[in-house]
Amino acid sequence: MLHKIEQKIQSIEELLVLLEELRDDCNEKFLTDKIYQGALLHYLYLVSDSAIALAEMMIKYKNLRKSNSYYESIDLLGEYNIIPADFAYDFAKIASFRNFLAHHYERVDYKEICESTLEKLDDIKLYLHYIKISL
Repeated sequence: MLHKIEQKIQSIEELLVLLEELRDDCNEKFLTDKIYQGALLHYLYLVSDSAIALAEMMIKYKNLRKSNSYYESIDLLGEYNIIPADFAYDFAKIASFRNFLAHHYERVDYKEICESTLEKLDDIKLYLHYIKISL
Protein backbone atom coordinates (compact mmCIF):
# COMPACT_ATOMS: atom_id res chain seq x y z
CA MET A 1 0.00 0.00 0.00
CA LEU A 2 2.83 2.41 0.79
CA HIS A 3 4.14 2.07 -2.76
CA LYS A 4 0.71 2.96 -4.19
CA ILE A 5 0.52 6.01 -1.93
CA GLU A 6 3.95 7.16 -3.10
CA GLN A 7 2.88 6.67 -6.73
CA LYS A 8 -0.27 8.73 -6.13
CA ILE A 9 1.80 11.51 -4.57
CA GLN A 10 4.14 11.49 -7.58
CA SER A 11 1.16 11.60 -9.95
CA ILE A 12 -0.27 14.62 -8.13
CA GLU A 13 3.10 16.36 -8.20
CA GLU A 14 3.29 15.83 -11.97
CA LEU A 15 -0.19 17.30 -12.38
CA LEU A 16 0.83 20.31 -10.32
CA VAL A 17 3.74 20.94 -12.68
CA LEU A 18 1.35 20.92 -15.64
CA LEU A 19 -1.07 23.25 -13.86
CA GLU A 20 1.73 25.65 -12.94
CA GLU A 21 2.67 25.83 -16.62
CA LEU A 22 -0.92 26.69 -17.52
CA ARG A 23 -1.36 29.27 -14.76
CA ASP A 24 0.39 32.25 -16.37
CA ASP A 25 -1.79 32.65 -19.45
CA CYS A 26 -5.10 31.66 -17.93
CA ASN A 27 -7.01 34.93 -18.21
CA GLU A 28 -5.99 35.39 -21.83
CA LYS A 29 -6.39 31.82 -23.06
CA PHE A 30 -9.33 30.41 -21.12
CA LEU A 31 -12.03 32.11 -23.21
CA THR A 32 -10.32 31.88 -26.58
CA ASP A 33 -8.53 28.53 -26.63
CA LYS A 34 -10.84 25.53 -26.19
CA ILE A 35 -7.92 23.09 -26.07
CA TYR A 36 -6.30 25.12 -23.27
CA GLN A 37 -9.63 25.31 -21.46
CA GLY A 38 -10.20 21.56 -21.76
CA ALA A 39 -6.69 20.72 -20.63
CA LEU A 40 -6.86 23.06 -17.65
CA LEU A 41 -10.23 21.77 -16.46
CA HIS A 42 -9.16 18.17 -17.00
CA TYR A 43 -5.96 18.60 -15.00
CA LEU A 44 -7.87 20.38 -12.23
CA TYR A 45 -10.34 17.52 -12.11
CA LEU A 46 -7.54 14.94 -12.03
CA VAL A 47 -5.63 16.70 -9.27
CA SER A 48 -8.74 17.14 -7.11
CA ASP A 49 -9.87 13.55 -7.70
CA SER A 50 -6.36 12.29 -6.96
CA ALA A 51 -6.16 14.29 -3.72
CA ILE A 52 -9.35 12.60 -2.57
CA ALA A 53 -8.10 9.18 -3.68
CA LEU A 54 -4.92 9.82 -1.70
CA ALA A 55 -7.00 10.59 1.40
CA GLU A 56 -8.89 7.33 0.95
CA MET A 57 -5.62 5.44 0.54
CA MET A 58 -4.27 7.01 3.74
CA ILE A 59 -7.42 6.02 5.60
CA LYS A 60 -6.92 2.44 4.53
CA TYR A 61 -3.15 2.53 5.18
CA LYS A 62 -3.63 3.95 8.69
CA ASN A 63 -6.57 1.61 9.33
CA LEU A 64 -8.96 4.45 10.16
CA ARG A 65 -12.73 4.22 10.09
CA LYS A 66 -14.23 4.31 6.63
CA SER A 67 -15.51 7.64 5.34
CA ASN A 68 -19.00 8.14 3.96
CA SER A 69 -18.11 10.87 1.44
CA TYR A 70 -15.22 12.47 -0.38
CA TYR A 71 -15.47 15.46 1.92
CA GLU A 72 -15.32 13.23 4.99
CA SER A 73 -12.22 11.46 3.64
CA ILE A 74 -10.25 14.69 3.96
CA ASP A 75 -11.93 15.59 7.22
CA LEU A 76 -10.91 12.25 8.75
CA LEU A 77 -7.28 12.99 8.05
CA GLY A 78 -7.67 16.09 10.20
CA GLU A 79 -9.59 14.22 12.87
CA TYR A 80 -6.74 11.72 13.20
CA ASN A 81 -4.01 14.41 13.04
CA ILE A 82 -2.55 13.22 9.75
CA ILE A 83 -3.07 16.77 8.52
CA PRO A 84 -3.91 19.73 10.78
CA ALA A 85 -7.63 19.82 11.58
CA ASP A 86 -8.11 23.47 10.54
CA PHE A 87 -6.34 22.80 7.24
CA ALA A 88 -8.47 19.68 6.70
CA TYR A 89 -11.67 21.66 7.23
CA ASP A 90 -10.75 24.12 4.47
CA PHE A 91 -9.06 21.62 2.17
CA ALA A 92 -12.06 19.28 2.25
CA LYS A 93 -13.77 21.77 -0.05
CA ILE A 94 -11.72 20.17 -2.81
CA ALA A 95 -14.35 17.41 -2.79
CA SER A 96 -17.06 19.88 -3.75
CA PHE A 97 -14.79 21.33 -6.42
CA ARG A 98 -14.14 17.85 -7.84
CA ASN A 99 -17.89 17.17 -7.98
CA PHE A 100 -18.53 20.54 -9.61
CA LEU A 101 -15.98 19.79 -12.33
CA ALA A 102 -17.40 16.32 -12.85
CA HIS A 103 -21.06 17.34 -13.08
CA HIS A 104 -21.37 21.09 -13.76
CA TYR A 105 -18.31 21.98 -15.81
CA GLU A 106 -20.46 23.93 -18.29
CA ARG A 107 -21.02 26.55 -15.56
CA VAL A 108 -17.35 27.24 -14.91
CA ASP A 109 -16.51 30.86 -14.15
CA TYR A 110 -13.17 31.41 -15.84
CA LYS A 111 -12.27 34.30 -13.53
CA GLU A 112 -12.84 32.06 -10.50
CA ILE A 113 -10.68 29.34 -12.05
CA CYS A 114 -7.91 31.68 -13.20
CA GLU A 115 -7.79 34.02 -10.24
CA SER A 116 -8.79 31.88 -7.25
CA THR A 117 -8.52 28.19 -7.99
CA LEU A 118 -5.07 28.26 -9.52
CA GLU A 119 -3.88 30.29 -6.54
CA LYS A 120 -4.79 27.33 -4.32
CA LEU A 121 -2.28 24.96 -5.89
CA ASP A 122 -0.03 25.69 -2.91
CA ASP A 123 -2.69 24.12 -0.69
CA ILE A 124 -2.29 20.87 -2.60
CA LYS A 125 1.47 21.06 -2.16
CA LEU A 126 0.98 21.59 1.57
CA TYR A 127 -1.45 18.66 1.68
CA LEU A 128 1.17 16.44 0.05
CA HIS A 129 3.76 17.67 2.56
CA TYR A 130 1.53 16.67 5.48
CA ILE A 131 0.85 13.28 3.93
CA LYS A 132 4.55 12.63 3.34
CA ILE A 133 5.55 13.42 6.92
CA SER A 134 2.82 11.13 8.26
CA LEU A 135 4.03 8.09 6.31
